[in-house]
Formats: sequence, C-alpha cells, structure tokens
Amino acid sequence: MSATVRFHLGENVSNAVAEGLRRRSIDVTTTAEQGLLGVSDEEQLAFATAQQRVLFTQDADLLRLHQAGMTHAGIAFCRNNTRSIGEIIRGLVLIWELVEPEEMAGRVEFL
Repeated sequence: MSATVRFHLGENVSNAVAEGLRRRSIDVTTTAEQGLLGVSDEEQLAFATAQQRVLFTQDADLLRLHQAGMTHAGIAFCRNNTRSIGEIIRGLVLIWELVEPEEMAGRVEFL
C-alpha cells in the first residue's frame, strides 16, 4: 500500500477539524498538541516539512513563504470564514483520498 498524506493543522484551525479527520482514521497533528503555539510561520512550516505533513492553514502569510521558495511537504489553504468545518474536512479528506504525498510536495492546494 502506498503512503497517504498526513496533515498538520495551523494555529488558528478549529480542533473540530482534527477530530473530524481522526474519526476517518487520518493521521493529523495540531499546533497546540505539538507545543507550537506562538511560533513563527517559518517554524510551523519547518515542523510540518520535517514530519512530512501537509500543513493546513487559513493564514495567508504561509502562502508568501511558498512564493518565496521555502521547501515544504505541501500546503492546503482556505481563507478564514469562507468554509464551514464540514467543508474543510471534506476538502482535506479529498486530498487524503486522491493525492500522493509526493504530489503534494512543494504544492499549494486551495480548498
């Protein structure tokens, strides 16, 4: 069986997203659980990359890091207050079901 995408959720993402993913047996870490609250965007992205996790964020600053050429395992993004928690979970589940980790590397996927 091939590897599947694993996620790391940014600081401002509702914990309900993590719970929804975990109910579907999707491997996810959160900023709070990893003791990363208040760290820089660069540190968040570096953590996710070191763990080979796609970073889901609603923070547009992380898109600037992508534009600047920072290496990452993938970023999933949607603007704050544009999607319901259910819509976010469905979008991330689609990525998990359809995209290989290698395909996400260095890529931004907009929900």
